[in-house]
Amino acid sequence: MLSDDQLKKFQKLYKNHFGKEISRQDANEKGMKLIRLVELIYRPMTEAEYKQLQERRRSTGNIKH
Repeated sequence: MLSDDQLKKFQKLYKNHFGKEISRQDANEKGMKLIRLVELIYRPMTEAEYKQLQERRRSTGNIKH
């Protein structure tokens, strides 16, 4: 569950973005779903993965300075 402060911030962000006010219950539900989505798709890159990416970019000429 989100804290009161987090719910208020989410409601404000939602209203600013979509132009629609949502209830605390909706804010909690949507906020928790957003957090779960981020947990599922976000994985920090390891240093080894970063180095591998840089090497691949160098070899294909896709590195930006």
